[in-house]
Amino acid sequence: MSVDTILWLSGSMAEAVVIGLLLYRRVWRTLPVFLIYSIWTLVGSVGAYATIYYRPSAYLTAYLAEMIVDSVLQFGVLVELAWSILRPVRTSLPRSSLVVVGALILAVGAAIWPFAAIPGAANLPRELASLMRLEQTFSILRVLVFLALASFSQLLSIGWRDRELQIATGLGFNSLIGLAVAMLHTHAPIRMYPLLNQIVVASYLCSLLYWIVSFAQKEAERREFSPQMQNLLLAVAGAARTTRITMADSAQVKPRKDRHL
Repeated sequence: MSVDTILWLSGSMAEAVVIGLLLYRRVWRTLPVFLIYSIWTLVGSVGAYATIYYRPSAYLTAYLAEMIVDSVLQFGVLVELAWSILRPVRTSLPRSSLVVVGALILAVGAAIWPFAAIPGAANLPRELASLMRLEQTFSILRVLVFLALASFSQLLSIGWRDRELQIATGLGFNSLIGLAVAMLHTHAPIRMYPLLNQIVVASYLCSLLYWIVSFAQKEAERREFSPQMQNLLLAVAGAARTTRITMADSAQVKPRKDRHL
């Protein structure tokens, strides 16, 4: 049995265990998108392996379709993590706060896009190069989310026993290794490519094992934000709401002035 097959089988079994723990610990109640993403990852992994084995000519098409769905779900997971972090003050936030959170993540992703170029992408079909660049953008975004949650964990009143930080840690670790390997690809000889790809798969397996250990334990009871943090978040939300109302009023007043002219 080859190393690639061993890693694939180990990863698929670990993914199945993670899904089972998400259901058993009822994590899906607060983080349903992450459960869907985990199920999709398992299905995509099995489907990719079956496609390579039975219809290798269709692998590129299947890979492109999988990357599109994967990117959409990754975006959903990041929005869900950020929204879950705000759980202690969500009832006090405007209804549009979830949209604002998604827009902020999209804005950060748009800022990352110009720096997420893939070496050698000029020799690839444009659609494939764009999707690979999108994957690289999400990898950087996942690392940034992990660093942000870890750095501001005290202010956000979360710790390593909170699901949000556990999920961000697993995603961030795998993404960090993937980015490092992508940089090595530009300098490593072609004969090293299979080993580098195995390192990426092994890092994902490590993330899965970390999730298994973490999800096997009960989640710590979520702590409330400090009064200072609550006031800050509410002030930001209030300012955003005031700005939106002002812009809406301005848009209504302008046509009226035009009619008088």
